[in-house]
Amino acid sequence: MTKNDLRKTYKTLRSNLSAHEMDDYSLAIANQLLKLPVWEYSFYHVFLAITEQKEINTDYILNILSGKDKNVLISKSDFKTGGMTHFLLTDNTPIKKNKYNIPEPVDGIEIADNKVDVVFIPLLAFDKTGNRVGYGKGFYDRFLAKCKPETIKIGLSFFEAENEITDVFDTDVKLDFCVTPEQIYKFRD
Repeated sequence: MTKNDLRKTYKTLRSNLSAHEMDDYSLAIANQLLKLPVWEYSFYHVFLAITEQKEINTDYILNILSGKDKNVLISKSDFKTGGMTHFLLTDNTPIKKNKYNIPEPVDGIEIADNKVDVVFIPLLAFDKTGNRVGYGKGFYDRFLAKCKPETIKIGLSFFEAENEITDVFDTDVKLDFCVTPEQIYKFRD
């Protein structure tokens, strides 16, 4: 399927999830993440869920990272440049929703892209070879392209993999893993 077809399909599927299902699935995804060999690093980038888009609740992941005493990074999006600036999440980090309902840090301690060790990536759909479909603005592709080559890229999805995304571009950055409530997909050795 094409990215546009997948966006429509998965936005509809997500919109049909109940609050109870979303919470159960988000917790199951966090529990699956504990099985991955990714917990020895320092800097973990996490998205804060857009509740209006019924995104995965990352509070469970934030709790895991806090319990493991990790440095957590969250981003602020610049819709003029298509870039993201990353800030260390602390107890004092002020967070406010932007005009697209994305919870973002107002300011804080900025951390460079090349410091990021692990990125948890929001997505609408993904395929069996690690390609992903987001909202189509390219924010994560630009950000991931600036990370060091060994940065671990983990997609999070309420739904299982599609067979193939047919319109993949050279600039699309593939996932290393994708985690669903039911299983872990591994795309890199």
